[in-house]
Amino acid sequence: MSVTVTAYIDHFIYRNTDTGYGVADLIFAGDEGEGDSFTAVGTLRGCDEGDTIEATGEYVDHPVYGRQLRIHTFQVLAPTDAVAMERYLASGAIKGIGEKLAHRIVKQFGDDTFRIMEEEPERLAELKGISERIARSIGIQMREKREQRELTLFLQQIGIGGRLSARIIERYGDSTRQVISENPYRLAEEIDGIGFRTADEIAGKLGIRADAEYRVTGGLLYALAQGAADGHSYLPREMLFEKAVELLRLPRGPEAKELLESRLSGLAAKNKVIIREAPSGSAERQAVYAAGLWHEEQAIAGMLRDLDICEPELAPTEAEIDAVEREQNIRLDHEQREAVKRAMTDGVLILTGGPGTGKTTTLGAILRLFTNQGRSFVLAAPTGRAAKRMTEATGMEARTIHRLLEVTSGVRDEDRETVERRVRFNRNEDYPLETDAVVIDEMSMVDMHLFYSLLKAVTPGTHLVLIGDAAQLPSVGPGQVLRDLIESGRFSVVALRQIFRQAAQSDIVMNAHRIHAGESIVLDNQSRDFFFLARDRAEVIIKHLVLLIRDKLPDYVGAPPGEIQVLTPMRRGPLGAETLNRALQQSLNPPDHRKAELQLGDRIWRVGDKVMQTRNDYSAVWEVQGYNGIVIEHGEGVFNGDLGIITAIDHTSQEITVQFDFRRIVRVPFSGMEDMDLAYAMTIHKSQGSEYPAVLLPLLGGPRMLLNRNLLYTAVTRAKSCVVVLGSRETVEEMIGNVEEMKRYTGLIERLHELPA
Repeated sequence: MSVTVTAYIDHFIYRNTDTGYGVADLIFAGDEGEGDSFTAVGTLRGCDEGDTIEATGEYVDHPVYGRQLRIHTFQVLAPTDAVAMERYLASGAIKGIGEKLAHRIVKQFGDDTFRIMEEEPERLAELKGISERIARSIGIQMREKREQRELTLFLQQIGIGGRLSARIIERYGDSTRQVISENPYRLAEEIDGIGFRTADEIAGKLGIRADAEYRVTGGLLYALAQGAADGHSYLPREMLFEKAVELLRLPRGPEAKELLESRLSGLAAKNKVIIREAPSGSAERQAVYAAGLWHEEQAIAGMLRDLDICEPELAPTEAEIDAVEREQNIRLDHEQREAVKRAMTDGVLILTGGPGTGKTTTLGAILRLFTNQGRSFVLAAPTGRAAKRMTEATGMEARTIHRLLEVTSGVRDEDRETVERRVRFNRNEDYPLETDAVVIDEMSMVDMHLFYSLLKAVTPGTHLVLIGDAAQLPSVGPGQVLRDLIESGRFSVVALRQIFRQAAQSDIVMNAHRIHAGESIVLDNQSRDFFFLARDRAEVIIKHLVLLIRDKLPDYVGAPPGEIQVLTPMRRGPLGAETLNRALQQSLNPPDHRKAELQLGDRIWRVGDKVMQTRNDYSAVWEVQGYNGIVIEHGEGVFNGDLGIITAIDHTSQEITVQFDFRRIVRVPFSGMEDMDLAYAMTIHKSQGSEYPAVLLPLLGGPRMLLNRNLLYTAVTRAKSCVVVLGSRETVEEMIGNVEEMKRYTGLIERLHELPA
C-alpha cells in the first residue's frame, strides 16, 4: 500500500553517486511518529544528509535487511525554520560546517540563515573563525546545492525521476533545463532509457505543439532508429510513415501524410536521411535510410569489391592438400578441398554449413596450408565465447573482433543533431591489420556496424575468410550480412552439406538438420543426447530445471552446474529469462550469511552468481592474474553477452568483482550493474556464438513471433553433449512449422549489384 511520509535524512548507509540509488536512515519530521527512525531505499539523487523530504512509496520486508520504505518518488522540502536549517547544516552537507558552527550560524541569523548564505555569504565573516574566503566557498556550495535540488524538482515535475534523472543531469549538467525546454526530443536521441513516448510526454507538459517541426522530425528519426534496433538498415517509406503516425498520434489521412512528407523532405535536404528506390523485386517503392546506415552499406559494398581479387596462381597443388591431410590426420571431401583451394586464391571466401558438416576440419586445413605457405593470418569472432570456441577448435589464438581492431573507450560526437554513442577502433584505414588473411567465425552474428569497422582495417590483397551458418538467427544489430553476401552471388561460397559419420551418431546434430528442413523430430527419449520431458505447468518445469542442473546432468555431461545453460525464447513471462533467473538463483545460489550480497532496486546480487554483460562497455578495465595475484595481462572492454561469476562484493569501495571468460577479472562499480543480468537462464538470442555442455529448453507456448524454426534451430545447435526440452510437444511442432521470421529490410545486395565487378 502506498504511503507518503515527511522525514529528514539522518545519514546514508550506502549511496551510489552515479545512479543516485541509496539506502538511508531517515527520521520522521511529521506529526505521526516524529523523532522515530526508519530505513528507506530508492533513487535519492538530488538530496543530502540533513535534507527534509516528502517521500511516497511502500513498506517492504527484505529477507536480510528487514522492514524498509521503498521510495518511488520524493521531493526535497526547503527548510523553513531555524531548527530545520541547523539540522541541515549540522549534517555535513556543506563542506567546512560542522555541528558547532551550524549552531552558531543559525543562532546569529535565525530563520533568515539560508537567504543570507545564498545571497549575502560575505556576512558569514561576521562570525569568529570564518574568513571571507571560507564565506564565499560556503555561498558557492549553497547555490550549487540549491540548483541541484531545483533541477531534480524540475525533472520530477515533468515526470522524470530515478535513474533517468541521474543520467540527464550527468549528461547536460547546468544546461539541463535549457536543453529540455528548447527540444525535449533530444532526450530520445541522446539518453539511454528514454524513448520517444517519454520525450513526447515531457513536450506535452511543456506545452509544445503537436505539429512542431522538431517533434515530427524527431518522430521520423526515432522510427528509423527503432527500425535499426529491430535489424533493418532502412524502412520502406510507407512503413516509416505508418510507424511515425502511430508514434506521433497523428490523425490518419492526407493531412498527416502531407505533414510527414514535408518533414521528411526537410531531413533529406539536410542529409539526415537518404531516400532511394527500394530494392528490385520488393513491393515497396522507396527506401528511407538514416544517413549513417546508408553510407555504411555503400562503403561495405565498395570495400568488399576491392578485396575480392582472384589470384589463380596461388592455387595449391593436389599434392600440397594431400600433405595437409596427412599432417592433420584427416580426409577432406570434394567440397572441403574446394574451400581450401578458394581460401588460397580468392580475396573473399564464404564457408557455410550446418552442424557436423566439417567447418572446423576445413578451417584447420586452411590454416595449416596458410602456415605451410608462409602466410600470416589472424582469427576472430564476434563474441568472447565464440572466440574461445575458435581457439579450442584450432589450437591457435582467436580474439573478439573488438580486440582484433583494438577497441578504445566510447566517445561522443557533440553535433547535437547526430549525437550517439560511438566506439573507436585503433585499427582502421590509417592503421590497418598487418596480415595476409583475416578469418572470421560465427559471421551470422556480425552486424553492419561491426563489419564496416572490420573492413576498414583490411587492405586489398588480404584474404578474407568468413565462416558461419546462414540458418542461425541474424545479428542483433542492423543488417543480415552473411545471408546477404551469400544471396548476392558476388563472392565465392562453399556450402558444406555432407554430415560426417561421427556427427551423424548425434541426435543433436541430426535433429538440428531435421528442424532446419522443417521435419518433425522424434521425442521418445531413446536418445543418448536429446531428451524430452512433457510438462504442462511453469512451476513444475522450473522445479525440474533445478533438479537437472544441480543433481542429474553434471555427472552425465562431465561439467559443473555453472556450465549447464537454460535457454528460453522470451525475456518475460512465466518461463521468461527474468522469472527463471530469480527462481534459479534462489535454488542454486540461495542466501547464505557467508556470502556477501547486494540489493540494487528489485535485484539481488550474490557472490557465486552467474552473470552476463548486457551492453558493450569499452572502458571497463580487466586483468588476468597469475601466481600470487600478479597481473600478467590487462586490457579494456567487456562486451554484450560475456559471461562471468561474481567472486566478491565490496561495500566499502562499492565494487563487485566479476571473473569473466579467459580468467578476465573486472571490478564493476555498483552503478555498472544495471548493464548486467543474472545468467542462469538467458534468451536464445543471447546465446548466439556460444556452446554449452548441456542446454535446457523450457518450451510451453508463447507469442508466435518468438516460436519459430530459426529460434529452435539456434537453441539446439548451442548444445555440445545434451539437449533437454521441457514442455509440450505441440510447442516444439509449432516452432518447426513456423517459418515466419521477421523480414529484414536491407539493401546490401542491391549496393553490391550496383558496383562493377
